[in-house]
Amino acid sequence: QVQLVESGGGLVQAGGSLRLSCAASGSTFGSYVMGWFRQAPGQEREFVGGITRSGLSTVYADSVKGRFTISRDNAKNAVYLQMNVLKSEDTAVYYCAARNVGVGVLRRINDYAYWGQGTQVTVSS
Repeated sequence: QVQLVESGGGLVQAGGSLRLSCAASGSTFGSYVMGWFRQAPGQEREFVGGITRSGLSTVYADSVKGRFTISRDNAKNAVYLQMNVLKSEDTAVYYCAARNVGVGVLRRINDYAYWGQGTQVTVSS
């Protein structure tokens, strides 16, 4: 089992950048595929991107491709979401999630068993 805690959210102007972090407990962090999701007010939670256990492969939603970058540091039990060229439509609560079944990055919420509490990102236009 793993516990996840996100940090780094805040208020930023459109065009700016933020870096979110997700700290994981436990000594087997490297065995988890990690995902980032977000949920805007009144909308369903959606996939943002994910990274494989080794960190060698990433997958992104089309809406963030080329602007967001996911990385991980297994020695530090952490995964990161670097967000650049932020837009007002990126405003949401951002969640990190973990799965320890399978090796690939999947996009469905139900594929991830462990979730953080979320961190708010607000982009002002």
